Amino acid sequence: MIPISTDKVEKTEHNYSLTSEFILMGFTDHPELKTLLFVVFLAIYLTTMVGNLGLVVLIYMERRLHSPMYIFLGNLALMDSCCSCAITPKMLENFFSEDRRISLYECMVQFYFLCLAETADCFLLAAMAYDRYVAICSPLRYHTMMSKTLCMQMTTGAYIAGNVHSIMQVGFLFRLTFCGSHKINHFFCDVLPLFRLSCVDPYINELMIFIFAGLIQIFTLTIVLISYLGILFTILTMKSKEGRGKALSTCASHFLSVSMFYGSLLFMYVRPNSVNEAYKDIPVAVFYTLVIPLLNPFIYSLRNKEVMNAMKRIMKRKRNVLKQVSSPVDN
Repeated sequence: MIPISTDKVEKTEHNYSLTSEFILMGFTDHPELKTLLFVVFLAIYLTTMVGNLGLVVLIYMERRLHSPMYIFLGNLALMDSCCSCAITPKMLENFFSEDRRISLYECMVQFYFLCLAETADCFLLAAMAYDRYVAICSPLRYHTMMSKTLCMQMTTGAYIAGNVHSIMQVGFLFRLTFCGSHKINHFFCDVLPLFRLSCVDPYINELMIFIFAGLIQIFTLTIVLISYLGILFTILTMKSKEGRGKALSTCASHFLSVSMFYGSLLFMYVRPNSVNEAYKDIPVAVFYTLVIPLLNPFIYSLRNKEVMNAMKRIMKRKRNVLKQVSSPVDN
C-alpha cells in the first residue's frame, strides 16, 4: 500500500477510490495506424538490441578492445539496451492489447530502469568525452592519466549514481496518491504524466526532479563541453589537413549524439512548466528512449576502424572454424 497521510486517506476515500493501476494511452487510437507503428517500432527495437548487445559482446570477446574508450562504449551500449528493454516491450504489447493496463508497481519498476539507464548514460558520456580529451590533447600521458583502474572507478561511479538517483526518485513517487483519472497520456510510465494524475500536490517531486536531474545533467554536460572544446582547439592546430578532417568528422558525429541526448533530457525534465505541457512529452521521449539508443551503436562503432577490424577478425575466425568442422577429417 502507498504510504499517505491519514487526512488524505479520509478525503480521497470519501470522494474517490484510490487508483492502483493505469491505462497507457500510447501513440494513437486509430486502428489503421497501429499495425504500421507496431512494425516500425519492432524494427527499431530489434535493431537497437542487436546493435547494442552485439557491441557489448564484441568488446568482451576482443582483447584489443579492452581499453578505457571501449569499456565506456560497451557500458553505454548496455545501458541503451536496458532503456529499450524497460520501455519498448510493453509499448509493443499495447498496440494490440484491449485494456493496455499497467499496475502502479510495474510503473515504478519501468521508471526505475529508465532513470538508471539515462543517469548512467550521462556519466558515461562525460567519461568518454574526458577519455577522448586526454587521448587527443595529451597522448603521451594517456596511460598515466587514464588508467584501467580509473576507468573502472568511473564506470562503477556511473552505475552507483544511476542507482542512487533512481531509488531516490522512485521513493518520492510513493508519497503521491492517484484517485482521479487513471489514463496516462504516454507510451510508458514517466514521472511527469504521473504528476498530472496525482491528487497530492507533486511540488516536492517536481523540485527533486529539477534539482537532482538538473545538477546531474549540467555537471556532466559541462565536462562534455569542456572536453570537446579542448579537442576542437587541438584539432584546429593540427598541421595535417587529412588528419584534421577525420578527427573533426568523428567528433562532430559524437557531439551530435551527445547534443540530442542532453537536449531532449533537459527539455523534458528541467524546462520550466514541464509538468503542464503534456503535448510535448511523447515527441521528446521518442528521441531519448528510442532514437538515440538506436543511433549510438552506429555513431560510436561503425565509424570506428578498430571496432570494424575487430568485427572482421571475429567473423574470419568463425569462418575458419566452420570450414574446419565441415571439411572431412584426413585419415
